[in-house]
Amino acid sequence: MNFDYKYGNQYYKYYDEVGIQSKKYKIVAQEQSQETQPGMEYLMDPRPIFDNPAYQGSNKLKGKVAIITGGDSGLGRAAAIAFVKEGAKVVIPYYNEHKDAYETKNYIEKMGGECLLISGDISKKEFCHQIVEETINKFGCIDILVNNAGVQYQQDTLDAISDEQFDWTMKVNVYGMFYLTKEVLPYLKEGASIINLSSITTFYGEPQLIDYVTSKGAIVGFTRALARNLALKNIRVNAIAPGYFWTPLQPACWQKEKIPSLGAEAAMARMAMPYELAPTFVFLASNDSSYVTGQVLHNNGGQIMG
Repeated sequence: MNFDYKYGNQYYKYYDEVGIQSKKYKIVAQEQSQETQPGMEYLMDPRPIFDNPAYQGSNKLKGKVAIITGGDSGLGRAAAIAFVKEGAKVVIPYYNEHKDAYETKNYIEKMGGECLLISGDISKKEFCHQIVEETINKFGCIDILVNNAGVQYQQDTLDAISDEQFDWTMKVNVYGMFYLTKEVLPYLKEGASIINLSSITTFYGEPQLIDYVTSKGAIVGFTRALARNLALKNIRVNAIAPGYFWTPLQPACWQKEKIPSLGAEAAMARMAMPYELAPTFVFLASNDSSYVTGQVLHNNGGQIMG
């Protein structure tokens, strides 16, 4: 056992024989769990690293306004920080993670950026209308939509998934994306970008996340169909399918015993930190991806290739 595996100023353990394909699996987090979804970042140990100090913005999103659902924490927070570094103003709709949300807002404002927080239930059509209304009132336009918010629950069998859980997973992960995208579309102009969050679990069929995988598969279909529908308007629609990243969704979903081995199947033999996905968000949001639409980008450390 060693302690020379480093993220920023934090050190993590690695073990020689943990995981299925890994010879040296790097332990990012020890056993832990949370009781509520989608989880609280401030309770995590270690805290996720959402900002890479070495990442220097170059005005790729200067003057743009981005809505990032679930941007209070996790991958959404990393995207928000990177967008601000690139010159964007961000709107963060979130559920009830107030401490995380205000921590993100304060971080952005210390960077000299602008951030609007809106708390509510993304599965409700009325809230999605409110998000767009407040964004337009505050900033006057919308250029980027990141449909990132989601929930996931570990269940060993299909029978263990209650009707209520299935309904809630679909409403948050799929209905929320549908409602908000529909509300945003009238304000999107040529060159706008929509980025939807799918998951690696969709592509290998995680057996303990049946309802979550179903919802994330729907997001892939939605992305591809909408991309073709909007292509001649030069509004791009793409998706990201992350592998295992250290976000609040992990301790809020999995049994605590599973946490240390998340990402073990990846060729890189580890779980990732949110900041490692931030440049992918920037790529899809900016003109760097002007000829990219209907695609699913895979950031998974080599767990799935092809």
